[in-house]
Amino acid sequence: MNADVLRVLADPLRARIVELLAEEALCTCHLVEETGARQTNVSNHLRQLREAGIVEAEPCGRFTYYRLVPDALHRAAAHLTALADKARAADQPRRPC
Repeated sequence: MNADVLRVLADPLRARIVELLAEEALCTCHLVEETGARQTNVSNHLRQLREAGIVEAEPCGRFTYYRLVPDALHRAAAHLTALADKARAADQPRRPC
């Protein structure tokens, strides 16, 4: 799960979408306007973000609003923190060749 979240966030447009959704719930048209990307491109990225559990969709009439799932980012951050702590604590031995 953490690797999926990190892979999904590695894309600059998806990372920008996540940054925007951290501030407020937005619909696709807002995200198109804010990012300058095409609607189909934004929709495809939103699908990947939903599948990774990073955002959730909320239907509202004709529109669908998206909001960030903070726990998904907390889990990814905790995973990276644990790796950093492990590297810091390790003696960093070298394997013999």
